[in-house]
Amino acid sequence: MISIYLILFFTAVLGSAINAVAGGGSFFTFPGLLLAGVPIVRANATSTVALWPGSLSSAYHYRNQLEIDRKTLIRFSIASIVGSIFGTWLLLVTLLDPYSAYGRICSAIFKPVYLGINNLLALLGNHYHNYRFYIMDIFINGMASLVIAILTFLVIGYMALRYGRLYCNTICPVGTVLGFLARFSLFKITIGGTGCNSCGLCEMRCKASCIDAKTKEIDYSRCVSCFNCIEVCNRGALKYQIRPFEKKPVIPLQKLEPDVSKRKFLLAAVLVGMGFFKKAFAIKDTTVKIKEIFTSHNVAFKKEHPITPPGSRDVRRFNNACTACHLCVEKCPSQVLQPSFLEYGLVGMLQPMMSYKHGFCNYHCTVCTDICPTKALLPINQTEKKALQIGLVHFIKENCVVVTDGTNCGACSEHCPTQAVSMQPYKGDLRIPTINNDLCIGCGGCEYICPVRPFRAIFVNGNPVHKKARVAEEKHEPKVKVDDFGF
Repeated sequence: MISIYLILFFTAVLGSAINAVAGGGSFFTFPGLLLAGVPIVRANATSTVALWPGSLSSAYHYRNQLEIDRKTLIRFSIASIVGSIFGTWLLLVTLLDPYSAYGRICSAIFKPVYLGINNLLALLGNHYHNYRFYIMDIFINGMASLVIAILTFLVIGYMALRYGRLYCNTICPVGTVLGFLARFSLFKITIGGTGCNSCGLCEMRCKASCIDAKTKEIDYSRCVSCFNCIEVCNRGALKYQIRPFEKKPVIPLQKLEPDVSKRKFLLAAVLVGMGFFKKAFAIKDTTVKIKEIFTSHNVAFKKEHPITPPGSRDVRRFNNACTACHLCVEKCPSQVLQPSFLEYGLVGMLQPMMSYKHGFCNYHCTVCTDICPTKALLPINQTEKKALQIGLVHFIKENCVVVTDGTNCGACSEHCPTQAVSMQPYKGDLRIPTINNDLCIGCGGCEYICPVRPFRAIFVNGNPVHKKARVAEEKHEPKVKVDDFGF
């Protein structure tokens, strides 16, 4: 325990000293807090708050050397405050995490496009009696997730085409740290000697586009030390050796003039194939067709807590550990897991939550807990899943069709796997649902199948901390001994 405090003390001293000279002290304080076992979000906030007094004292010490008028200072201060708030918001909602961003792009953009191409091939094949491909349903997991994935893809694509690895080196947290460390790396790849004849093999093989074969220069802020250039060079002109610190300008990419004729051709091709794409990319509803019943005296309700997935244990732990990679959303067989918007607040934006609009959580399914890469969803077995209470059922009697229309329904009771919803006598031959929250596990089968609209008569409210439900005792019917065949 004492060693941890010593590490935090020395990292704080070193970080403050570096901040006072040039900045970048969080490169020492943030890893130190992670080493001490502090969660990522809390470590980031603690590091910022801990270094803030040092930054203020440094600014006060250098106040006489800051030659700037008051109006310019106010403008710069406002721009800095607005930019820091926006950057903090982006970090808190995990939009800048590279692996999670890639997962959202694949789930929200690449998968629908892939399925649309598959459906297009299926339509063309079926026309010629070739059934190798078959039509697959396309499902969009929330508009917020789709819009953010598209914006992320466009921003990264624009930066890559216009400025090379600008996103990786300046915005992406992983690439920024690697690029910063690469500039001050002791060992670097160098081009020199009389062996280089500027053939360009190393430049063509470089996946980071950081080599200029003509000037024999390397942009070390983009170099990832993959050594592909050394392997392809047949003259031994590239070496990995100790190199003194040098500041090299970033190599600008050549700006190419757009070919208007190609754009016209692509536009014409898109317009011609619009009829096929309309059928191929048609988004279909794969849920069971429920006969919806709209009532005039529908009682509105609002869920107090979002329903976190099984294995999350509680909302706070889930928000700290989840990176919104959407791997569980993609693999959920019943499409119950959906990206959130503001249900968890800004901190948990795009993190998955349970939504029973398109299905309900299967009684035996544990797929999401098995594939979570960050352990935000801890693995559970089927026995634990059957008794895990992620939410509680609520029944609004005034919305039920038994009361409003005087007709029997019973759909919620039929879809309850734990007998938490049962039918009891009401008036005459009518039977009305009753709930037992001790048996409820919050699977959402009753909410999903309820036909009442716009607000259902029965719904599930999430548990901020998951609990254990009581397992109903199975009724064993006595066996009847049959002397003969029974008929």
